[in-house]
Amino acid sequence: MKIVVCAKFVPDATADRRFRSEDNTVDRAGVDGLLSELDEYAVETALTVKEAGDAEVTVLTVGPEQAADAVKKGLQMGADAGVHVIDDAIHGSDAVATSLILSKALAKLEADLVVFGMGSTDGGMGVVPAMVSERLGLPAVTLGSEVTVDGQTVRIRRDGDTASETIEGTLPLVLSVSDQANEPRYPSFKGIMAAKKKPVETWSLADLELTPDQLGQVGGSSAWTEVVEVTARPARTAGTIVTDEDGSGAGQLVEFLSTNKFL
Repeated sequence: MKIVVCAKFVPDATADRRFRSEDNTVDRAGVDGLLSELDEYAVETALTVKEAGDAEVTVLTVGPEQAADAVKKGLQMGADAGVHVIDDAIHGSDAVATSLILSKALAKLEADLVVFGMGSTDGGMGVVPAMVSERLGLPAVTLGSEVTVDGQTVRIRRDGDTASETIEGTLPLVLSVSDQANEPRYPSFKGIMAAKKKPVETWSLADLELTPDQLGQVGGSSAWTEVVEVTARPARTAGTIVTDEDGSGAGQLVEFLSTNKFL
C-alpha cells in the first residue's frame, strides 16, 4: 500500500509571526516554522497503518525552501520518503490552488491512501482534504477520531457534539484525522539519524505537468481571497487592580463589569 501524508510547513505559533509587506501574505520564509502540529496526527496514523501491515509512507509538502523541514520531521518520525513541491509561482496560492497542486502530485505518486490532518494551525480552514478528494475522484472519510484499516476498507469513528458515527470507505481514498486520533510519537535518535539517508525528491510545477489553464489557477493573482489590510495587535496595557481594604472591592468589580458590558 502506498500511503501519502500531506504535511504543511507553518509559522511557529510561539514565535514572531507576520505578513509580507508587499502583498499581505503570510511570511513563511522569514520566520521560524515547523510541521503543523495537526499534521503530526496524520503522520502518526500513517505510521500505525504501516506497522500493522505492508505499506510505504511518503510525506508530501508544498511550500518554500524552509518547508523541507516539515518533510524532515515526518521522516524522523518514521516515514520512508519525502516529496517537496517548490516553485516561485506557487506563492500566494489559496486552498483551491493548493488542492490542485496536491492532487497532481498525489496522482503522480499513485497513492492508495492519502492522509491529512484536520486543518492547519496557520489557516484553520480544513477544506483541502475534501477539495483533493473531489479533484482525484476519490471517496473521503474525514475528521476521524479513531481509524481502522482492514484490507481495502478504511473505517473511522467521527465524534460530534452530541453523538458519534462510524463511516467507512474502500481504497483508494482520502482520509483526514482529528487531534483525538492518536498521540504522535517523538522522533528517536535512531529515527533522526536514519532520516538523513531517506530519499527526498524536489518537484516544480513543470514536473507536475499542469496545463496552461491550470497554471493560470496557481499563485496569488488567481486566489479567490485576498488580505487587503493588516494591522498590528495593540500592545498590552496594564490591567486594573481592585483592592478591598475598606470593603468596597465588590462594588468596584461590579461597576467595572457593568461599564465594560460584561454583565
